[in-house]
Amino acid sequence: MRKNRRGAFTLIEVLIVVIIMAVLAATIIPQFSTSTKDAKMSNLKFNLHTLRSQLEMYKEHHLGNYPVAANSADFKAKLTSKTDQSGTVSATGAYGPYVTGDIPTNPFNNSAATVILSGDTEPTAASGSADGWQYNPSHGWLYPNNTEYFASSGT
Repeated sequence: MRKNRRGAFTLIEVLIVVIIMAVLAATIIPQFSTSTKDAKMSNLKFNLHTLRSQLEMYKEHHLGNYPVAANSADFKAKLTSKTDQSGTVSATGAYGPYVTGDIPTNPFNNSAATVILSGDTEPTAASGSADGWQYNPSHGWLYPNNTEYFASSGT
């Protein structure tokens, strides 16, 4: 007598493979989401450092004054255009541009817009607006405008 054998998997074998794949997925996928957040935070800190450095250079060129800005467009113009020593945007200005192209975006909210703050208190939280950055012209304070930065006690 001859037995007919099929070359198929049994239900148990298929279930074991599915369980192994589920365990692997459960351990690997969270690592990818953490690395994405870490990459965004690294990019954010790099952009923040770049902008702060350029603000300090602006201050050196403009008699110790940070760029005075009434709104986001004004802040962008002061950093991406030539200015004279008084800080007035001028095509014949001797200083700048400090940032080429556009203000870097905040990778957490993909915004390059800047909310202008006043007062003597440094920001300790996001402002609640959709802007990417918070800037106080009287002190030159520049901070990201997202909760992840403040939650990580960034510098």
